[in-house]
Amino acid sequence: MEILRYAIYRFGTMLLTLLVASVLIFIIINLPPGDYLSNQIAELKASGQSAGVAKAEFLRREYSLDQPLWKQYMIWMGFMPGPHGFSGLIQGNYGWSFEFDRPVAEIVGDSLWLTVLVNFAAVMFVYAAALPLGVLAAARSRTWVDYTTAFIGYLGLATPNFLLALIMFYYGHKYFDLPIGGLMDPVYEGQPLSWDKMKSILIHLIVPTIVIGTSGASAMQQRLRANMLDELGKPYVETAIAKGLSPARMLAKYPLRVAFNPFVADIGNLLPSMVSGSVLVSVVLGLQTIGPTLLTALKTQDQFLSAFVLMFVALLTLVGTMISDILLVMLDPRIRYEGREA
Repeated sequence: MEILRYAIYRFGTMLLTLLVASVLIFIIINLPPGDYLSNQIAELKASGQSAGVAKAEFLRREYSLDQPLWKQYMIWMGFMPGPHGFSGLIQGNYGWSFEFDRPVAEIVGDSLWLTVLVNFAAVMFVYAAALPLGVLAAARSRTWVDYTTAFIGYLGLATPNFLLALIMFYYGHKYFDLPIGGLMDPVYEGQPLSWDKMKSILIHLIVPTIVIGTSGASAMQQRLRANMLDELGKPYVETAIAKGLSPARMLAKYPLRVAFNPFVADIGNLLPSMVSGSVLVSVVLGLQTIGPTLLTALKTQDQFLSAFVLMFVALLTLVGTMISDILLVMLDPRIRYEGREA
């Protein structure tokens, strides 16, 4: 019951933080002078295309871009009625993409769940690779095992993601017949989810998961090793060994639990960093994630599309932080709910 109350409290604070983030995102998106339609109107006027100017002016009124900035935000969020009544983010209307001339919902529809899928797989790879390697390096400190894992970790940190993508792109297809590019076979694009489509997605996920997760796994491995070595030097470890605990059980029961806390807390930072860090990888591998869409939207000042994508990344950050906070209070009895709520 206490955990449930804390989860409800964290959910409430997450919503408030998301509201503040929406204000900051909307302000930052509108900081550069002009917008997509203003730039287009200037170009059309310069070329004498009056019909195009009339359409652009109509779109400005249609999406309330002729209103003051605060009113634009209220209409965009759905807190105030616009030309079509209450029709904003909270009502499920993500806006219109001027660059692609389509609703934002249509552009990001499949990209959203594919982005979540790719980054969830990458996070699982990070923990699956970093946890055993970090613990093994600490338990076998200053041996060939430690030096080998350290070499692998430094290699993963030093290799740029796009270069690793190109290497795995080539050798994965040559020696393991892994598919090249995309997140599914073209025949399954636009089709409802089926077992064959899921198998195709899982096979296509192998290369992106390793590429996106390698640098995160390498950094986490090094930090886990350092934290474990710090804990292994404390008196309670000698006491546990003196009581007859086996090394494996002692490592899992005491030092690992304490050393692992920072990595649970890292979940909130790991998700958005992978979304932003995978943009170039997505372009190289031809992934249908939301990263390339964000890049295009920011370059063209497509404000509704870029604002929605940034809101999605902010939501990922806050959900990850909420999950990490709840896991921390479940894993570590030293953390008290009352103190965190104060």
